Amino acid sequence: MTSDTHASLRAGHLVDEQAVVSLTQDLVRIPSTWDAGRGRSEQPVAELVAQVMRGFGWQPEVTEVVPGRPNVVAVVDGGLPGPTLMFEGHTDVVTEGSPEEWTVDPFGGDIVDGRLYGRGSADMKAGVAAMIHATRAVELAGPFPGRIVVAALVDEEGQMLGAKHFTTTALAREVDAAIVCEPEAEEICAVAKGAVRLLVTCTGKMAHGAMPQHGRNPVPAVAELVAALGRFQKELQADPGEHVHLGPTYLTPTVLDAGSADQLNVIPGRAVLGVDCRTVPGVDHAALAARVRSDADAIGTRHGVTFAVEVVDDRPCAVTPEDHPVSLAVAEAHRAVTGAEPVFGGVPGATDGTILWRDSGIPNVVYGPGPKWIAHQPDEYVEVDDIVRKTKVYAEAALAFLTGATGARAGAAS
Repeated sequence: MTSDTHASLRAGHLVDEQAVVSLTQDLVRIPSTWDAGRGRSEQPVAELVAQVMRGFGWQPEVTEVVPGRPNVVAVVDGGLPGPTLMFEGHTDVVTEGSPEEWTVDPFGGDIVDGRLYGRGSADMKAGVAAMIHATRAVELAGPFPGRIVVAALVDEEGQMLGAKHFTTTALAREVDAAIVCEPEAEEICAVAKGAVRLLVTCTGKMAHGAMPQHGRNPVPAVAELVAALGRFQKELQADPGEHVHLGPTYLTPTVLDAGSADQLNVIPGRAVLGVDCRTVPGVDHAALAARVRSDADAIGTRHGVTFAVEVVDDRPCAVTPEDHPVSLAVAEAHRAVTGAEPVFGGVPGATDGTILWRDSGIPNVVYGPGPKWIAHQPDEYVEVDDIVRKTKVYAEAALAFLTGATGARAGAAS
């Protein structure tokens, strides 16, 4: 640790352990799935987050990204010159699915045998509560260099509209680094997979199923393209190969719609294929899309159909060096709080950190309370002790980063 180790530890010890757990429960008890049909949105969570912030004397800015879906961002100034660190979390959760698959109330926030259960408990209401109370602990420890931005954003589980909106603000241009508070068990994830979402439309000609000679069936062509994607995936898994923290590249067909599921005697005039490509560093996204288009055109020619390949979203791999000041700050804080050596890993999907990196160039690491693989599952949970532990790590990491102002700014600019 730096010469400010004692200040950092003092901040960790000022964490209100009961309050951070209670706030996690309160947040879990609000079903903040984006579901207009059921009248659900992030609005009630945003209101609670803003209320807690105002209770600390902060002045959060609440901004509707789209109606009923507000970002909540507060800036806590340490009173001394220094860099700007951002804590980021999202306020939406995925659907709870069938309640019958749960052994507890999906939105009960109940604590059983040291585990706090509920949809969003790990992904990521615990992280949101932890980043708020960690920042409060740093503030209570006394003046500190720089500023902490605490951002609770919407729509991470969708199109990341909250993060995309934040990156358009003047404040985003002032952030030197960020800690994204997603559940990653004990890993510090300084890299995240890239994502390319493809929507492939194959157009043929509708005909009677008994007279296929009068139509141009898009279904066999799409099936051949799926096979071609499998071969291409194997090529990418060989070159550039697997990443030490991220594993292999995947090209996964996720949607198949020919629009005639209830008409078994009809050859459809169109079929739509969705492909979720998850990439590692070294995969050129533009070249990937061009290859899929080339394969699709060749297949279309053979089948007498036409293909259109649209890139719906393009998220690059987010890579922050493990020796960047924000990575080192989290590693040092993890060591100080847990007594264990930090382990670096990777995010298998994308987080808001991907958008912060892509659109604003903000270096970031992903680290937070909760098991790494529990998100989106029934009986989602987070260990109560883990919430408290990660809150203390956040507090110490903030001071470790902010008190190294020269190194932080040099790293952010590199």
